[in-house]
Amino acid sequence: MSLVNIKINGLPCQTEEGTTVLQAARQLGIEIPTLCYLKDINEIGACRICVVEVVGQKNLAPACVTPVCEGMEILTNSKRVFEARKQNLELILSTHNKSCLTCVRSGNCELQKMCKDFKVENGNLYEGEKIQWKIDDSAIHMIRDNNKCLLCRRCVAVCNKVQAIGCIGANERGFETHIGCAYEQTLGDSSCISCGQCIVVCPTGAIVEKDNTQEIWDALDNPNKFVVVQTAPSIRVTLGEAFNMPIGTNVEGKMVAALRRIGFNKVFDTDFAADLTIMEEATEFVHRVQGGGPLPLITSCSPGWIKYCESFYPEFIPNLSSCKSPQQMFGAITKTYYAEKMGIDPKDIFVVGVMPCTAKKFEVGRADQCAAGENIPDVDVSITTRELARMIERAGLDFCNLPDEDFDSPLGLSTGAGTIFGVTGGVMEAALRTATEWVTGKELEKVEFEEVRGLQGVKTASYKVGDLNIKVAVASGLKNAKEVLERVKSGKEDYQFIEIMGCPGGCINGGGQPIQPASVRNFVNITEKRAKALYNDDEKDVIRKSHKNPDIIKLYEEYLGQPGSEKAHHILHTSYVERPIRY
Repeated sequence: MSLVNIKINGLPCQTEEGTTVLQAARQLGIEIPTLCYLKDINEIGACRICVVEVVGQKNLAPACVTPVCEGMEILTNSKRVFEARKQNLELILSTHNKSCLTCVRSGNCELQKMCKDFKVENGNLYEGEKIQWKIDDSAIHMIRDNNKCLLCRRCVAVCNKVQAIGCIGANERGFETHIGCAYEQTLGDSSCISCGQCIVVCPTGAIVEKDNTQEIWDALDNPNKFVVVQTAPSIRVTLGEAFNMPIGTNVEGKMVAALRRIGFNKVFDTDFAADLTIMEEATEFVHRVQGGGPLPLITSCSPGWIKYCESFYPEFIPNLSSCKSPQQMFGAITKTYYAEKMGIDPKDIFVVGVMPCTAKKFEVGRADQCAAGENIPDVDVSITTRELARMIERAGLDFCNLPDEDFDSPLGLSTGAGTIFGVTGGVMEAALRTATEWVTGKELEKVEFEEVRGLQGVKTASYKVGDLNIKVAVASGLKNAKEVLERVKSGKEDYQFIEIMGCPGGCINGGGQPIQPASVRNFVNITEKRAKALYNDDEKDVIRKSHKNPDIIKLYEEYLGQPGSEKAHHILHTSYVERPIRY
């Protein structure tokens, strides 16, 4: 592509023809503010906050969709530009619910920051008609408040382009335009799969997760409850972002210390249950390959993916692993094995999951998730990384200066294989480490299965395992999952094992993770930094194979018998149902 010469604020810049003004300005270290723009996802120039002045042109141009051309001279900080941006913000505020003091996004709201930057002092400058939209709290995982919506359409774009579900869109026209489901259905009645990707891209508090922290505070205050918390693999490398630490900082020790100070009776690691999942899933895979079960075997850790499969691809339900997710396995083992070991009535144990995923809020209420008995759920409450951060703040903890502490035993010991569950390809790699050694009877000299690593939406590989030729696929993000499933349906591919994660990049990019503004998302590979931290953790671990975890071995010897046993199946496995598609 040919290069063009332009000037931005009088500074010469040489860039590729077709580059947008927004991108070219960044090459010079000039940040142009945006509200609707998301790189490769939502490039529609709707909000007009990014307008710039192009010398010789009458109208201001939106920088996010205006390509540069030879000789163009651009002004990004002229008086005319500043006044236009400020006026656009005032117009946005004219229909915005300005309850900033009580909004969960206060302090991390892109609109709020922009109003501060452009000195918008009167949020009521343009008085006029205002529609009072009904708040939609019908979904189990989130609340949508169109009174705080900017109509940036980021949520619509990520639901349609990234997740290929499209359960929301712009309804009506003109002043009555609003984001909603088809035929004005509620989210709870739609085919929303609870992934929460719309939440992490929303610039304001128009879409937020349902906060379940009060249930936890109540349990902690109940002297009759033994309150246990488990943290998912990815939380340790994302929680720090909520306290302004660099992306990818591993805060495992401080996280454990914070949870103890909040008051939990025991602080355990979901990574333990990830290792347990591998024991059951690898067994299931080997049995299906050698015994003629339904192939490909497809992983079941991601509840957003499971709900998607049940709704959109029910023909693949027999292919799903019957293993519960690590969150649910942990709860099941806590209320059976651990309860028996400690002499505690399972009804008195309150299990909390800290997850990167809003779909986990849906998962805790699924059927066939009560190993300890009817009406005793495996997990009582699942909260997001963001909710945990708010609990830490409410408790008055100086998170960044807490000492590092270790998880409790015995459900706190894990391996590197359990850690990498948090990134796309991690479940597959962990399973391959174990299945390969079981089938061949030989110790792996190299435990890294690099072909299934990386953040590509779809990855494939073939492995020779003993006498078996195993062809695998890994997909993250449901648009990519759809691509893989269609390959299988059409007969173009014959995979034996498929890993699918509902969120692009896996749990490290889950809908419950700390929210980064578009100014970061557009130019920093957040997912890559978080993934690197998990792989570093795995590399440093003394034990890197799930079947080598001594506490897992002990669990089977003392309680479960062997992987895939009748008892293990009763406690650690589940079932699925076909769900009608609703738009």
